[in-house]
Amino acid sequence: MLAKFFRLQEHQTTVKTELLAGLTTFSTMAYILAVNPFILSKTGMDFNAVMVATALTAITGTLIMSLWAKLPIAVAPGMGLNAFFAYTIVLGMGYTWQFALTAVFLEGILFIILSLLNIREAIINSIPTDIKKAISVGIGLFIALIGLVNAGIIETGMVSVGNHQLDGVIVKLGNMKSAAVLVVVVGLFVSAALLYRKFNAALLVGIIVATVIGIPLGLTHLPADGKLISLPPSIAPVFFKMQFSSIFSWDMLIILFTLLTVNLFDTVGTLIGCCTAGNLLDASGKIPNVKKALLADAVGTTAAAIFGTSVATAYIESASGIASGGKTGLTSFTVAMLFVLALFFAPLFSIIPAAATAPALIIVGFLMMREVVHIDFTDITHALPAFLTIVMMPFTYSIAEGIVFGMVSYTALKIMTGKWRDVSITMYVLAVLFLFSILIK
Repeated sequence: MLAKFFRLQEHQTTVKTELLAGLTTFSTMAYILAVNPFILSKTGMDFNAVMVATALTAITGTLIMSLWAKLPIAVAPGMGLNAFFAYTIVLGMGYTWQFALTAVFLEGILFIILSLLNIREAIINSIPTDIKKAISVGIGLFIALIGLVNAGIIETGMVSVGNHQLDGVIVKLGNMKSAAVLVVVVGLFVSAALLYRKFNAALLVGIIVATVIGIPLGLTHLPADGKLISLPPSIAPVFFKMQFSSIFSWDMLIILFTLLTVNLFDTVGTLIGCCTAGNLLDASGKIPNVKKALLADAVGTTAAAIFGTSVATAYIESASGIASGGKTGLTSFTVAMLFVLALFFAPLFSIIPAAATAPALIIVGFLMMREVVHIDFTDITHALPAFLTIVMMPFTYSIAEGIVFGMVSYTALKIMTGKWRDVSITMYVLAVLFLFSILIK
């Protein structure tokens, strides 16, 4: 039944492969169950209630992606967007977290409308082929950097050189003598060796091995009380806590524009990157069921506001499951079911340390680099925008920023070289909006 519904034979995959791929994706993104509540609790929101809201949002968005769009991509509250919620809207601008939830709700409604009107689909289809390939490569570098940072191999932040402190976000080599580095190295080479032998669960095995090694090294912490099962906490403290006063303001307009821009291109980048890496694009280079996929994250965002958490988006960690062989909605269905289990087995899933998931992210980054050979580097009007797309994602720690730099530079170069007819109307509109977004920051 599962094989027929998800058309596994047509996609040349099996139930076992899809289930293992889903488990791999979940393992690399389960951190959100702890990290998202930690960030949003800074606003005064109840930690445990937000944890439940995070799981319910992931279940809702991912099930829609699975059963309707039938893509192996998970949806959950996004990193970066949760920081904007907490540190900009609430702590920076002084609004309540209830007001911020209202902004998330409005953004979700707007996204549903834009998706139904095919505006988001038109945006995806307007992106030049070389930029699409560059998005995949840039995301690969970005998530490899995330893995290296999680492992402590790379450190980001202020760096002192002599008596001088350099401004900006600088990356440098971390503490290579730490236990985390050993865990990552072992997990990385176990996964790589298994990939060489074409073992589909290579990334998952790497995560498990790294987690086990982390026990004697003090990185993997088993539950003190030995309990692995517990009832989920109440969601009541954050459920449907909207505040519609002051929504007709300049601040709300800026908040909505920022949320729409970042979320749109995080999702677009993830869909393009994952589908390209998994050879899931159709014959014309388009994402299959793209409208349904975009509606999945739009409905997920609306549900997020109702449940009581920040904006939902397609998760780039889905690439780890795709790299493990996931090709259909059965992969994402598995992820959704694991989030259901996580509500009751939170102590079990919470023992996986960040260092144990780093090998999977690093290898996925390596695999996504393959698309760089298909970029046309003979034409600088294509090559330079593609290059900027690639490097700005890890340098700015943002998928959206990389896409902005790539698309604006592409439009500008085409105009300056007399090839303005190569640019679609949609691209011109986006370029203007991107420049506006940069100016209001």
